[in-house]
Amino acid sequence: MSDYPSIVLEQAVNQMASLPGVGRRTALRLVLHLLRQSNDEVEAFANAFTRLKHDVHYCRECHNISDTELCPICASTRRDHSTICVVENVQDVMSIENTGQYNGVYHVLGGVISPMEGIGPKDIEIDSLIERVTKGEVDEIILALPTTMEGDTTNFYIYRRLENAKSSNPQIFKSSNLKISQIARGVAVGNQLEYTDEITLGRSIVNRTEFKG
Repeated sequence: MSDYPSIVLEQAVNQMASLPGVGRRTALRLVLHLLRQSNDEVEAFANAFTRLKHDVHYCRECHNISDTELCPICASTRRDHSTICVVENVQDVMSIENTGQYNGVYHVLGGVISPMEGIGPKDIEIDSLIERVTKGEVDEIILALPTTMEGDTTNFYIYRRLENAKSSNPQIFKSSNLKISQIARGVAVGNQLEYTDEITLGRSIVNRTEFKG
């Protein structure tokens, strides 16, 4: 027998509980809150998520989320397009932007290499990063991935791919001395960037160091 007095209520709770970090008790509280709202408010709530799924895209250049084919950062003429900051996810872009310490562009991998979870180099946006670099318009790659084993593995893999590309096709690079750096270790080992305070993260970007493969 169901614990809920309504099948429709139970289905709504199940959907809400499927969200990350939302338990069933919290899901029930949220669903009952929505039930008390007016029809217009609930429809506006539902429409916002429908539009999110249908109208939000991934930038064709950096894979950040955007309402347009090219995200505002990639489209901006005020950004330094010769510097690319490589991050794991969209949340990391938001975190770095909030520091106000970075004026380059980004490349969102959409994950990190994790053999334990079955995530390999082909499952994330590494090939498209190499393509961007080999266009010959990039001077520096900043590796801003999590300070975890998976993040370090991904850093090293990207470093080797870039070094191999540079040595095999030196003529396609704007400079034969492409700089590969990483954020300073002011970010605690094991931390995700999105949980790092803005001052520490900003200093880690400003005080980045050369990546030693």
